[in-house]
Amino acid sequence: MPAGMAGPADLLVIGGQVVTMDTGRRVLDGGAVAVRDGRIVGVGPTDEIRAAFPGSTELDATGCVVTPGLINAHQHTTGDPLVRSVIPDDIDSQASIFEWAMPLHAAHLPADDEISALLTAVEALRAGVTTIVEPGTVAHPERVGAALRRAGIRATLGTWGWDAPGLPYSGPVEEVLARQSEVVRAFPPGGLVSGWVTLVGHDLASDELLVGAAGLAQELDTGFTLHLAPSVDDVHAYRRRSGRGPVEHLAALGVLGPRLLLGHGVWLSEEEIEILAATGTAVACCPWAYLRLGQGLTRAGRHVPFWRAGGRLALGCDSHNAGDRVDVLDAARLLAGLSRDAPADGVAPLRAGEAFALATVDGAAAIGFGGVTGALAEGLEADIVVFRTDDPAWVPVGDLARQLVWNAPTHTVRDVLVAGRQVVRGGRVTTVDSDALWAAARDRAAALLDRADLRIPRSWA
Repeated sequence: MPAGMAGPADLLVIGGQVVTMDTGRRVLDGGAVAVRDGRIVGVGPTDEIRAAFPGSTELDATGCVVTPGLINAHQHTTGDPLVRSVIPDDIDSQASIFEWAMPLHAAHLPADDEISALLTAVEALRAGVTTIVEPGTVAHPERVGAALRRAGIRATLGTWGWDAPGLPYSGPVEEVLARQSEVVRAFPPGGLVSGWVTLVGHDLASDELLVGAAGLAQELDTGFTLHLAPSVDDVHAYRRRSGRGPVEHLAALGVLGPRLLLGHGVWLSEEEIEILAATGTAVACCPWAYLRLGQGLTRAGRHVPFWRAGGRLALGCDSHNAGDRVDVLDAARLLAGLSRDAPADGVAPLRAGEAFALATVDGAAAIGFGGVTGALAEGLEADIVVFRTDDPAWVPVGDLARQLVWNAPTHTVRDVLVAGRQVVRGGRVTTVDSDALWAAARDRAAALLDRADLRIPRSWA
């Protein structure tokens, strides 16, 4: 029961089945969440919360399921959103990236970056995703940051970071780090949109840049993310480079640790996942992308053993021509299913409740936001999702964890709050004119493809 909270709250979300994901994993039937100044100030039975905060405005969630906002730890907001489902699915991941994605990024104008990010944020919010980590393939971070703020989503933001010759946005180490610093200073930690140090990663950063980026994240007290080993290509590249595996090499450089979030980490040895767990380095797993791109998740992935060993794991959706959907519950369902169908030796598969934790409280902890979001608990920011249950996916309502994960009913998201602000009402984003956004995105998509000199291949033409 909240103490010393006399007077009204800004909002009470009342009457639903409240899935708290707090330390006791409480589920409150007919529960309520009180919000004041963007934070949760009370969670409990509706009658008790009403009595503690008399005269408050109420959001009626009777008959609904109320959960924490979902965490998407690896979501590209530019490049692909304007051309989703365009890159062919009969090419390998390297061709997908360098023959399609990179020309599209190179052809992006500032307005393309902004519209793309707004489109991604709207899609995310409508699917109950309240936090995204942008992995840094952003040419115009100020425009992307403006779009994310406009949508009202919680996000981290970076910009291109690599020093490999002959690639767009590449440059000397000092220049790359200066760009990273500029983004973090423009979007300081603690804001709804906060800057992170981001490198493209793979084998496209020198040792000097890797060490410099880790040091910059420490200096600016922010997060650090890069891509690593979604396919076996990175393993071969690092073996040629240093005679070590990718994680072994990063460990030798001293760049691993709690600030670092690795995107992917599919092709890692047992020794390497032990190193990650021991150093507190986090991993964002984007299961749909690895299947879509044929990168070998079922042959090499050790994400569940990593998490069972105490590793910090989160879920991601990647890009709109890889993971395709900005849908974290769908990612949770796939990872849980694969862990059952292709289990690692001696490692228990994910249960539904565990997969939902990866989408919420454990995902938040993995990206360093455990004291900010991920659960419905006093003191955390009010990132809240209300699912309506007047839909076949919820009839009848069964075990909530199994229903949320195995049904992945993101189409039933009714309301979403981020930091106490209602950004989705009745299934529609309140911060953006969606019809105008769809029209603008369609117009810009055609021009983008022309500038990149790419044409949409017709799979059954």
